[in-house]
This record gives sequence, C-alpha cells and structure tokens, in this order.
Amino acid sequence: MPSIDDIATTFESATRTLSLAGRTVLPVDTNPVPAAWDHVTKIDPEEDKKLPLLFPLYLQHTGALEVGGSKDVTGQNTEETLELVAGRPRPAIQEPSGVRQVTERTREQADYFAVPQVLNGDTEAIVGTLGSGIEYLREELGPSYLEDKLPIPLGDGLERRIVSLFSAWTLQEAVFEAYIIMNLDSAAAREASVTEDDLLSPRAAKQRAMVAETVLESEIVYLEYSGTFGGEEAEAILEDVSEALSWSRLWYGGGLDSRENVQAVLEAGADAVVVGNVFHEIADEEAELCADAVEELSPDATRSDVEDWVSTAIDVEESSAAEYLSTIPSLSNPTARAREYLVATIEATLAFEELAGALEGEVTTADELQTALDDRELPGEVELDSVLDGGPESFPRELVFGLLVDRLDIDADRLPVEHISVA
Repeated sequence: MPSIDDIATTFESATRTLSLAGRTVLPVDTNPVPAAWDHVTKIDPEEDKKLPLLFPLYLQHTGALEVGGSKDVTGQNTEETLELVAGRPRPAIQEPSGVRQVTERTREQADYFAVPQVLNGDTEAIVGTLGSGIEYLREELGPSYLEDKLPIPLGDGLERRIVSLFSAWTLQEAVFEAYIIMNLDSAAAREASVTEDDLLSPRAAKQRAMVAETVLESEIVYLEYSGTFGGEEAEAILEDVSEALSWSRLWYGGGLDSRENVQAVLEAGADAVVVGNVFHEIADEEAELCADAVEELSPDATRSDVEDWVSTAIDVEESSAAEYLSTIPSLSNPTARAREYLVATIEATLAFEELAGALEGEVTTADELQTALDDRELPGEVELDSVLDGGPESFPRELVFGLLVDRLDIDADRLPVEHISVA
C-alpha cells in the first residue's frame, strides 16, 4: 500500500504536469493576467504624485491600475492610494518595491498582488529581495494575520504550519513580473543595481525571457524604460522576446505619451503598454488650471463659459490629459475627451468652492456636515456616477465629504484626499 508521502508526491507531480500542459499544449489560456488588458495605468503612492480630481473619468478607459513605485513608497501611502483607486473603476494590482509595503490591508484592497523580479540586475534584485519578502510573510505578516483571525491559540507547531501555508499560498496567488530594465537613469535601475554591463541585446533579452517563462513561471515579462521611450531599440527587443513567449504576457513601459509610440510597441509584440508619469502630470496640470479658473470665473459660470475659458487658457491638444488619453488604443478622439474631462473638473472645482464658502462657519461637526450634504447634488457627482456605482454612500459623496472635512478643519474619518491634486 502506498504511503501518505507517496500519494502526496504523485498528486503534486500530476498537478505540475497539468499546469505545464495548460501552458504549452492545451488550447486554453491559463495565465491569470487577462489577455484583454492592452493598457495599464501605473499609479505611484509617492506623496508628490497626485491624482486628478475626477480620476475615474480617465481610468474608465484603462484595463487595470498598478499601484507601486520605486521611491518614497510605504505601507501607509500604498493603503491610502489603494483606498482611493481600487475598483474605481478598474481592478487594482499592488506591485511592492519593498516588503513592508505589503500589509494585511493592501492584500484585502488589491485584486492582484504582483512580485517584481529583475532579470538583468544584481542577485539581490531577484533572490535577496524575494528571500526577504518570504521571511517577512513567515515571521511578521503571517503571524500577525493569524493572531488577528484566530479566536483561540492553536499551539506553536500547528500555528507555524498554518503560517507556512499562508506564506506559500500568498506567493502561489501572486503574479510575478520579470523586469528587463533598460534605462540606467531611473530609480528602478538604481534599486536593482543595473549597470551599463547589464543592458541586454535583443537576443540576450529573449533568452532571459524564456527563463522567466519556463523556469521562473513569471506571468509577465516587463520591458522597462522608465520615463523615456525606448524607440527602435525597444521595438527590436520586443520583437525577439514576443516570438519566444507563449504563455507569459509581454508588457512595455517607458515614455509613452502619444498614440504613435503606443502603436509602435504594440505592433512590435507587446501585449500591453504601461503608462504612469503622464497620468500624474494631468493632476499637476489641472491643479494650476483650476486655481486660475477659481480666480477668473464666477461660481455660477455656465458650461459654455467654462468651455470658452478652457479654449483660451490651455492648448488641450498639447495637454497632459490628451497625451494620457492618446495612449489608450481603443479610445477615439482623445483631444475631445480631454476637453470634456477638463471642463467637468473645472465645473466641479467651482461648485466645490461655492459649497465650501457657504458651509464655512455653518457646520462644525461631521454629523452637521453630513446632514448639510444630504439631498444635494454634489460637485462632480453626475460625471462620476456615470462611471461608478451611485447611491447615498457613493464615491463622489465620500470624496466631497473628505475634501470639505479637510477644508473646514472638521474632526472626522475621511478618504485620504491629500492624494488628490486640488485638495
């Protein structure tokens, strides 16, 4: 009679065989990263990287939101950013650059948990970082999670095994991103100690991508130029790598701010483009624009007044809003859509300023503020409810409440509006 160990070994072998068949032979797509995602928006929790006021209007056109960054990212600001963007209106991926950015709360907030692996960095970038992450899961996050969830202690031995299962399951459920970093002048390159000698030719990149798919079982191979467009060099790498991959998704990120650049890398073989910097630039742009609008327009300005003012205040075709929207392959006429969103943002800002002025000195507590907002149509509510689920506790109501709490200096729990550009 076979032993328990024999049965377990046979079962594990069969499972691996089925998994391998699903990736190579069977006519099914077993990669958990949706093939439909051809555009991903990278959102950085860093304090200086703000979100546009009506950010769900822009994000309705992307496939997914990837939350993470290489500098000044913490567990707290990651939680805050996820609280704002997760599911509004697209699924959120947490991509930590450090183990302590992963918390019990971020694991609950994010739909996907992505573990970065750098294929052309130093050993620390792939082995050391992953090792410290597993140690953190086993020795800190896992025990803390177990202590919070268990009604009674189970004993050291059983609890250790459960924590080990928790750690293994967390990594099993994770999506692994195998990075090829090609911009030396980037935070990502510095973090992974990528030097001139580590830059890869198309053939070398292809070989490492094959290792990522076959041995590391990375769901994503990510060609990263981080803030600069890779041009013909990136296209050559994408062409070679895409021919070698059959299961892993191939993503490209870096310097994308036009329809032409996006089309070039998609035609070269990328499955998806990742756009980050220009999205945060919308927030910087609109903060200045809204400040000028408040100075120059009356609170009761009509839609026509705002549209005329926008036409003279900014070249919409050259705006960050239009640049970001132009990177979305499925979106036609990004300039017209950018104008629509900028006008809606200014209208919401003017209405908010009028509302804040009317309530200043009239409400002093959270309950009074909530009562004052009941049965009102709030700034931005119509536009955001067209993208998100409405209702008495809808996101635009949470957002306006949070902005007013901040403005009127009321003591209350609120959304982390400090991440919003016009807060």
